[in-house]
Amino acid sequence: MDAVPFLNVTPFGLCTSLANPVTATATAAAFGVLTPTPCVLALIPPWIAGNPTVLVGTFPILTNDSQLMCAFGGIIKILFQGQVTVS
Repeated sequence: MDAVPFLNVTPFGLCTSLANPVTATATAAAFGVLTPTPCVLALIPPWIAGNPTVLVGTFPILTNDSQLMCAFGGIIKILFQGQVTVS
């Protein structure tokens, strides 16, 4: 359930989705040339595909397979879950 904008997920990168009103406006102002704009978080929780065998409280942990949807059509994925095996 860690899907609170600016608290659990911070803005990153550039958005190229014309469903994002800011990107659509910038693209229109550039006479139709796609103009990426800074990411604006429009998250649709919950995260999908956590590990149901390991829980934090009552919620599954997030893994490299976990995804969080953006209302503008993007998908947020975990690239590194922060845990490694140490010998």
